[in-house]
Formats: sequence, structure tokens, C-alpha cells
Amino acid sequence: MIAVLGYVKVAAATPSIKVADCAYNAEQIIALIKKAEAENIRLLCMPELCITGSTCGDLFSHKILLESAKAALLKVVAESAECRVLSVVGLPMEFLGKVFNVAAVFCRGNILGFVPKENIPSRDDVSEFRHFTPAFSGNYVFHLNGQELSFGTDIIFECKDYCDFMLSVEVGEDTWVQRPPSVTHTSAGATIIANISASGETVGKAAHRRMVMTGQSERLLCAYVYANAGYGESTTDKVFSAHNIICENGKILAESPPFGDGFAVSEIDLHALNHDRRRAHDFYVNQKFKHSIEVFSFGDKNVIHCESLTRKISPYPFVPEDENERATRCTEIITIQAHALAKRLEHTGAQAVLGVSGGLDSTLALLVSARAYEKLGADKSKIVAVTMPCFGTTERTKGNAYKLCEALGIPCREIDITEMVRQHLRDINHPEDNHDITYENTQARVRTLVLMNLANQNNGLVIGSGGLSELALGWATYNGDHMSMYGVNAGVPKTLVRHIVQNIAVSCENQKLKSVLEDILATPVSPELLPPENGEISQHTEDIVGPYELHDFFIYHTLRKGREPSQILELANVAFNKKYPPEEIKKWLKIFISRFFSQQFKRNCLPESPKIGSVSLSPRGDWRMPSDAMSNSWTIG
Repeated sequence: MIAVLGYVKVAAATPSIKVADCAYNAEQIIALIKKAEAENIRLLCMPELCITGSTCGDLFSHKILLESAKAALLKVVAESAECRVLSVVGLPMEFLGKVFNVAAVFCRGNILGFVPKENIPSRDDVSEFRHFTPAFSGNYVFHLNGQELSFGTDIIFECKDYCDFMLSVEVGEDTWVQRPPSVTHTSAGATIIANISASGETVGKAAHRRMVMTGQSERLLCAYVYANAGYGESTTDKVFSAHNIICENGKILAESPPFGDGFAVSEIDLHALNHDRRRAHDFYVNQKFKHSIEVFSFGDKNVIHCESLTRKISPYPFVPEDENERATRCTEIITIQAHALAKRLEHTGAQAVLGVSGGLDSTLALLVSARAYEKLGADKSKIVAVTMPCFGTTERTKGNAYKLCEALGIPCREIDITEMVRQHLRDINHPEDNHDITYENTQARVRTLVLMNLANQNNGLVIGSGGLSELALGWATYNGDHMSMYGVNAGVPKTLVRHIVQNIAVSCENQKLKSVLEDILATPVSPELLPPENGEISQHTEDIVGPYELHDFFIYHTLRKGREPSQILELANVAFNKKYPPEEIKKWLKIFISRFFSQQFKRNCLPESPKIGSVSLSPRGDWRMPSDAMSNSWTIG
């Protein structure tokens, strides 16, 4: 089992209750809290009015029920005193001569406060106004068993063991109104919103709940834990389904389906939420929202060190798992690329000039160029596609370059650069049998020289093919393949390049194109700068810098999630635990960190390129870092 830092385990659970039987309901609630403790859950949310049942009707005005509910709450709090679980339960409470629908929040035997419902439904088919008073604005003091407790709508429950854990509570209808209280809660710092609800089930209601909860969590950059009433409530007028949902920044992490077991559990990534808030300049923080802070402790310094994760950590964060979603994403990406290039070609009146190696990156660049010409209604035969064989070129890749151009209806020109490279090596007194970095980079720079001059000759723009993964690693020859006049692939990580090309291969009706794309996909990734062995590629990129699937994982969690290397290592061990041993993942992570920092100088002068996804290394807006930034603080032992 691999422990993971930065996650808090939470649950939404629905007890099976009996209406108005507070003692029985208390026992069910205690059992759920103890279950949560056994599963290392730190936040447990249970439904609105679950101590009494939400369907008690006019019994809510009876002192007997109100006192029974209070006694049941005190019993629950006392009997869960040894549990390191922050619990939220609903009950009716009398305060200042009125009855309020409240959420009680408690942990380790201490009641931290009561949050009353602000928005009481006023529709004709709802009689809640008959029983409850809407919350007063502000916070008050509530006396219970000689204690002074907070009672109000503006309370944040902050964990002193982990300051990013800041909980606020909404009750039922509060989420569904025009301006939910969670807007002010998150603006005042809350990272988790708990909604305890008693929402009846009707046709289509479950889908609507999902839409509301995911939308709210995305707008407010927060986690949302929604606990709904279920079995045991009166079915006189409604049926309750125990449909519970846990969301994080627009995504459902877990849910108990309607009429299921009523128990949803997952881990909230508070580190990622706060990283997104720091990056989002439109995230609204308003100091006029004065919330009282109730500080509590789980009594456990490992509160954010989950022993195991129930939520899936994808080894391919850039690639959708669902096949249909993946196909849609791939189509969308190449459409963005093609539209961007079409605009640049239209504006400049230039022709596309690009080197075609028979590898994946140049294949995607050529496919993008072809689509840009189709969008412009231009003649694809005007594209200047050049293959430039040299010392490391194999017949397979050279042949695929020709086949690809032919399948797309684009002339392929061959310029053998071997003699140019040899002449240059002689000029600088470099032995041809010394296969060092100079030997390799000479070939890359000569290719760029040829493309640039062909562009001058043909009123063209050199189209760059380097992708996001290469840019992050600095795996490009400075003033060689690092340079172009427009880089169509700069926002596409290597793991996604493969899927885009594969998606075209699967869907195209052109059998010649399909065949060559399939062979290109099966070709090892290589710059082909060293002589072949027995006619086969001798230089495999991933043997040198590491597997691109690992590096894309590192890129995503470093740039998109802002994680520390120790967290990335833990998550990579979870995601790739059956594929790579921990020591190998650690080795490649060290190489990634070293290269990412040392190669920034290449990224600071990148050609323009279209932004594709949430991660971009453009020095003009998305990633600005000095070339001499030190990586010491990111070093792992």
C-alpha cells in the first residue's frame, strides 16, 4: 500500500432512519461515524434533519421532538468522542423562540458550531415555511450544556493540522438559490462546502443534482460534499433516494446512485484546489465577508497522508479514458491546430514548409498543414514537404515520409544532407566517427538551415513539429529543430500526439493513409542522429531521457497541479505501480526536474504556437521562468 500526501478522505452517508425516533436514528448515525473512523475518513456528511427525519411535519413544533433531537445529538457527540472524524448532521433546534433547520458540526467529542438553513423553500408544494424560520444574518452564541457555541451562517471550520482544510456548510435549498451562501463562504477562504439535504426524488432530479453540484464546485474552485436523505423517511408525499455526490472543481469523484447504499467516499485534493485558486486571478476573494473561524484538530498530524486512495490516479492525465471522449478530444485538438495555422498562412500569404522524417511529430505537423490548406481551399500540392536523410535515417522512416506525402496528395522533395554535414564536420575539425553531441546537433542544425532557406525561396513559413513533452525536457537542438516560424505541436504532449494520429488512422477511409499511419505509430521514437544497426533505428529517445508517459505525468502534476516532487513521486507510484518500480520512477523524475530547470533558456525564445490545453509552456503568457532559476528546492533525495 502506497501512502499519498495532500489528500483528505471524505464521505457522504445516509443513515436508514425511523421518522421521529431520535434514539434509533442516533444509533444509526453513531454506526456510520465509527465506520468512517475505521476507514480513515476525515469528513463525514449526513443528511438534513437526519436525527429526526425530514418528514416529521407539524411534529417539528413539539417540544418533545426538539428535546429528543438535542439529547440524540449529545449522545452521538459523546459516543463518537474517540473518532477523528469531522461530522456534519442535521436536526431541528429551537433558538430565540423559533425553530431552525440546522447542521451541527462536531469532532472528537466537541461541538464546533451550528449552521442554520438560510433559504426556506416557499413553493406551494413545500410546507417547510410552516415549520422553520430562515436563518438570521450574522453569527450568534448558542448555549448548550453550559457551553457557548457559535450559531450562524458565516462560520468556517478550519483544521489546525492542515490549514488548507476549511469547511463551510449549506443546508438543502441553500445550494439551489440565485446566490448560494457558498459564494461568500469560498470568497472568505472555504475550500470544502458540505451540503446536507433532504431532496425528494423525481424523474430527472438526479441529473439535475449532478449538474448543480459539479457547476458550483467548478465556479467556486472548491470541493462539494452533498449528503441526501434516503430510506426511512415518510413516503406520504415524496420518496428519498440517498443520492450522495462528492465533487471537486467540476468533476464527480464519487456518488452513491439513487436508491443505492447511500455511501459515497473519495479523497479531496486540497493541494490542487489551492494551487488552482492561486493561479486563477478571477477567483474572487472579498475581505468584507467576515466569517468567524472555528479551529479544530483531528489529533492526527497525518490528516493529509492517505494510506490508500479510492479515487483513480490516471497514468495518462492528458488522455481521456473514455474512448468516445478521447476521439472527440483528438478531433478538437487537430481542429484547433489547423485553424491556427490557416489563420497564420492566410495573414502572411505564405506557403507551409516542413521537414518530414517519418516520425510521429512531423506526421502530425503535416496532417495539420494539410487540414489548414483544406480549410483555406488552397492547393495542398503547394506545401513544401522535405525529407532530409543523413547518417541515422533508416529506409523505414524515409519510406514512410514518401508514403505519407503521397497519401495526402503532397509532393515530397528529398534533399540528402549527408555531404553538407560531412563538409561542416571537416570545417570544424570534428572526426566523423566521433558520435558525440556535436555530431548529432550538426545534422539537426543543417536540416533547419535547409528549411529556412527553402522558406525564403518559396515565400514560406517553416512549420515546427516539436511538442510539449520535448519542450519541457529541452529535447531539441537549440537553433536546430528548436526553431521554426510557427510551432503547431507546441501545446500537445507526446502521449496525446500518438492518440491524435491513431484517431485519424482509425477513422480515415483513405487506405494508403491508414496503412502508413499505422506503421508510423509502430515505429520507435527516435531523432535518428546515430547510424542504424543492421538497418534498424539504433537511437531510442526514451532510453535516453526516459519514458514519455512518465514525463507527461510529471509535466501535468508539476505545471497543472503545482505539486511538490515528493507528491508527484507518490502519485506516480500509485498510477504506474504495476509498470515501473519506484526506484525507476524516481530516477526519471530526477532527470525531469534537472532538465526542466536547466532548459528554460530554450523555452524563453520559442516560436509562436496555438494554446491547446490547460498546460502550456509559452513564455508569452502561460509559463514565465528565468533561465537561471535554481532547482534546489525541487530536488528529491
